[in-house]
Amino acid sequence: PKTDIVFLKVHKSASSTVMNILFRFGETHNLTFAFPLGGGYQLYYPHHFLARFVQGFSPQSPRRFNILCHHMRFLQPEVQKVVPSSAIYFSILRNPVQLMESSFVYYKGASAFSRVRSLEEFLSQPYRYYNPARGDRHYARNLMTFDFGFNPDGEVSPERVQLMLKAIEASFDFLLISEYFDESMVLLKEMLCWDLDSVVSFPLNSRDSSTKSPLPDSVAEKLKAWNRLDWEIYTHFNRTFWERIDRDIGRERMRREVKALRERQAELARTCLQGTGSVAPKDIKDSSLRPLQHGGARILGYNLKQGLDRELERTCRRLVTPELQYSSLLYKKQFPPRPP
Repeated sequence: PKTDIVFLKVHKSASSTVMNILFRFGETHNLTFAFPLGGGYQLYYPHHFLARFVQGFSPQSPRRFNILCHHMRFLQPEVQKVVPSSAIYFSILRNPVQLMESSFVYYKGASAFSRVRSLEEFLSQPYRYYNPARGDRHYARNLMTFDFGFNPDGEVSPERVQLMLKAIEASFDFLLISEYFDESMVLLKEMLCWDLDSVVSFPLNSRDSSTKSPLPDSVAEKLKAWNRLDWEIYTHFNRTFWERIDRDIGRERMRREVKALRERQAELARTCLQGTGSVAPKDIKDSSLRPLQHGGARILGYNLKQGLDRELERTCRRLVTPELQYSSLLYKKQFPPRPP
């Protein structure tokens, strides 16, 4: 199994669920993580990543970490200073229309969104609300482009788009697609030579459907145009995703693998969870399993069954531990506080 990994955690793209998979794998195999300084949760985002943002990194004696997966704005020469040269690089993408709808609810406080009631209102005159000079502008336009390290307000000429796609292909071994999450996990397992249980998961940081609203086609088209760079990235890598599956796995085997993955997840859900699945934040009984609530979104969580034996309780708890709590736990393990 591959143990040196860089995961570019793209916002609002099921990346918290992928991060949980990496946390569990790293913990099980006693791997080191490139944590943000002081145990924070982002690597000085939204600034471009620098090696010195990582706890325990020093230019004099550069130590290498196995897994880099916290939020960052990608800058490969700096990333290469903290991970081994053999590291596998991957990320995950989401349809920019749904991504922006999610971003609008989650980052309602962002300067571009704070004065509008709806996405329609924002899109009717985006430049009335969107200021390219504001430090939080990226939440409102081409968020994936920004996370990959490019300018979200860049021109959309075919030449520039090609350069951007080529740069991403040169840096990343593969990109997953959140709309095909199960297929993505099968591909991940394949590329990293992991077993099935390493890629099972329950959806984390997902929001209650009451805050989701279907978008009319006219709005979807405007969103694609407004997020044109993201749209170019998404459509290109959605295509190469399926080309890779056809080449490396085949549709028939993919169907079998997805079925096995879903059966294993259903089995774990029956074993671990009270009720049928995720619950509203107010209904989560164990406060240590309550995810951070953000913006206008209601982030769902889970209740574990009572009376599980110790080993099973540990497995189940890891599957449902929200990102911030899990990150803190692993940070304390890697950098134990000195006794007074």
